[in-house]
Amino acid sequence: MSMFINFPEMHAKVQGMEDVPLPEMVTIHQSYDPQKIAHVREHLTAQLDRLPDHDSYRGKSICITVGSRGIPELDTMVRTMCDVLKEWGAEPFIIPAMGSHGGATAEGQLEMIAGYNITQETMGVPVRATMEVVQYGEFQGIPLYCDKYAYESDGIVIFNKVKPHTDFRGPHESGLLKMIAIGIAKHKGAAMFHSFGFERFAELIPPVGKIFLEKCPVAFGVGVVQNAYDDICNIDVCTKENMVDLDARLLETAKEKIAKFLFNDIDVLIIDEIGKNISGNGHDPNVTGRNLGGTFKELLNLDKLFVRGITPEAHHNGCGLSACDVTTRAVLNDVDWDVTWTNGLTTGIMTAGQIPVYANTDEDAVRMCIRCLHNVDYSKARVVHIKNTLAMSTIEVSKALYDSIRDLPGISYVSGPVPMAFHEDGSLVETEWP
Repeated sequence: MSMFINFPEMHAKVQGMEDVPLPEMVTIHQSYDPQKIAHVREHLTAQLDRLPDHDSYRGKSICITVGSRGIPELDTMVRTMCDVLKEWGAEPFIIPAMGSHGGATAEGQLEMIAGYNITQETMGVPVRATMEVVQYGEFQGIPLYCDKYAYESDGIVIFNKVKPHTDFRGPHESGLLKMIAIGIAKHKGAAMFHSFGFERFAELIPPVGKIFLEKCPVAFGVGVVQNAYDDICNIDVCTKENMVDLDARLLETAKEKIAKFLFNDIDVLIIDEIGKNISGNGHDPNVTGRNLGGTFKELLNLDKLFVRGITPEAHHNGCGLSACDVTTRAVLNDVDWDVTWTNGLTTGIMTAGQIPVYANTDEDAVRMCIRCLHNVDYSKARVVHIKNTLAMSTIEVSKALYDSIRDLPGISYVSGPVPMAFHEDGSLVETEWP
């Protein structure tokens, strides 16, 4: 199932766009808490060793959930869990637990985790994918579902990254309980849950998580938090009795660690790449202030957003493009609209599938963004260029912006200013990000 569209060249006229001055860019460094786990396998092994009753796993079929989010050393962590469980005498296997991602097909979800180097060959255990679910209960008339392979196992390892969600706020956002409520519920359960809207997620996720923990064969949980440099700073293992508390605690840690701009006012933000491996929204609204419901605008005073590309790990899923002001023809031609719209429509927010204005080249897109600013001296536009919303430590800012933020805490000069440079075909000369 795929649908690619060959978008034609754009010939819309923007009066005076060709006369817009392009800014000189200064490379700066934003400083955050650098604490990280240096030896992931050893740390996770030590955490797992603290779990009680290792002998109780002997001969048991144990399911490990793997979601769609990119995590550094994801394959190392999954392989470590598989190896430790086998040492305990268990028979582990892996399932992709990611709601409707991967085009809501078993094949698509297998492809997604294979992109993270998680296959039967690399992990040494079976990888089982199905969209079939089992209803294990209900809450206030809402049917609750679990992946068939997981439900029929002797124990489920709920493994997920814990981070602030892209569209709602609550004591449990993206993490272990959301993996239970949506990820492991596959397309059927995810669609059912999203039908109530993001405004009810904070209310619904905790009780649904607790019902799952009571009625399904949960073994233990593993929660991971990344710092602002995209490094792993927390890996915590818990029994099912402690999972609710751990999920809430790790969310607070994640909110403290998240990367963000150390300044608030941006006229034009250029993002090199978005993708499901970076954020469920493609780009993290906790950084850009652009979420599906439009409720995160207070996080950043951003006028225009230009997205230049989609990560290979996203497998042509263009979720997040609808929140930008402009992209390029090449980006839209790279989008699989079946996959993108299936994922977006699962949320029930149809604007998630909207196609933004597009330009023929990167240079046209930048000039268009600056020209469409209101009440701004174009030569002093506050322009920012980042690789993605997980890579926020080294970024580029226009000289005019740098002059206004150079003395802020956490901001340090790296190099520049240099002219914003484009190839003959209008594509932006790629920055060699660290």
